[in-house]
Amino acid sequence: MENKAAEKLKALGLELPPAPTPLGVYKPFLIDGKYLYLSGHGPVQQDKSLIIGRIGSELDMEQGKLAARQVGLTMLSTIRTHVGLDKVKRVIKVLGMVNCTPEFERHPYIINGCSELFAAIWGEENGIGVRSAVGFGSLPDNIPVEIEALFELY
Repeated sequence: MENKAAEKLKALGLELPPAPTPLGVYKPFLIDGKYLYLSGHGPVQQDKSLIIGRIGSELDMEQGKLAARQVGLTMLSTIRTHVGLDKVKRVIKVLGMVNCTPEFERHPYIINGCSELFAAIWGEENGIGVRSAVGFGSLPDNIPVEIEALFELY
């Protein structure tokens, strides 16, 4: 629930960045019945700036994984701000997009940064859903990772 998720964040020593506002023509989230859809999120930091760089050139794998975790924190901020973390029952699906060089092949490792965070917040049973992790030649503003997700609500 909200307090439980907040307690887990605190226990992990993690702080949520400000929830981003759309810079284009889209909604950051949409609720349809018992499902919460989150638009693609980038790695927003505490000062509202974005982590920038391509994995395999400007960023290494560990920096990429941390960027994916930051995307997860940004998604949690959107949920907390607009819906409430207590409303999330479980993670259904995660789509992770990795901005990387053509020879980079460890996309799932990068997206684990977000998936491990969700598992830590909601537990393995509810925090791990189905997932795709794919590489892209570029992402908006040269962010290293963009992630969208589908959640089931209580």
